[in-house]
Amino acid sequence: MSEKVQQNLSKKELRQIWRRWAFTHLSSMSYEKIQGHSWAFSYLPFANKYYKNNPEAKRELLIRHSMFYNTEPQTGQIINGIVTSLEEQIAIGEDVDKQLPVNIKTSLMGPIAGIGDSIIQGIIVPLLLSIGMGLATNGSAIGPIFYIISYGFIGTAISYFSYMYGYKLGINAIDAIIGENANRITEAFNTLGIIVVGGLSASTIRLTTQLNIPMGEEIKSLQEVFDNIFPGILPLTIVLFAWWLISSKQLTATKVIIILIFITSVGCLLGIF
Repeated sequence: MSEKVQQNLSKKELRQIWRRWAFTHLSSMSYEKIQGHSWAFSYLPFANKYYKNNPEAKRELLIRHSMFYNTEPQTGQIINGIVTSLEEQIAIGEDVDKQLPVNIKTSLMGPIAGIGDSIIQGIIVPLLLSIGMGLATNGSAIGPIFYIISYGFIGTAISYFSYMYGYKLGINAIDAIIGENANRITEAFNTLGIIVVGGLSASTIRLTTQLNIPMGEEIKSLQEVFDNIFPGILPLTIVLFAWWLISSKQLTATKVIIILIFITSVGCLLGIF
């Protein structure tokens, strides 16, 4: 039986657990565990604090958190915070089932991945990339530097505050994560992400034609006709074509890029683009 410990985790210890997961979650990947190894690594300070004199309890803790785990890493820190709160209650002798933290991880990693990917990959990354590409239009290094610094700051802030929020609320945070409200949040972020990606496509993709067509007795530029009828129709066409290749033909992004490079190269050689 382990000695009952009453002292709660300090801010420094909480930041240590957060930092270990935040910067190592993809450092030890395997098909069997995915992010599980890094999760166990992040709980070593916790184990050394509460189970220093109880090797068996320490071993059980690390085994519990070496399970398969995979979620969006920034927003996914909220799960880590909840589990830290539960494991702390177990360590100080509260009546909490040791299986509960594992069940929390299993049940929340899917919903959090959906919400997190909608926020990070669907909104923040495209938005920052659009700004960075605009800054790098003339070959300026400010563009990539802006993206690296801004994403590093925003991603780290989301990760940190998600962890602390999850730890503060504990198991009560589940009500705000899963259920009908969470589905609405995910749908809203997905919609906003589509809008952002659409705006990014319209502002960054450049595709024009060099073809001329007869208009009565005159020869006019086909691009000018397109601009008068439907400005940006060629960029829209290429985006929809890429989407069709991915969604209907199940092609990978790499294959789609190769196809687009081939089409544009041939078009330039033939004088179409």
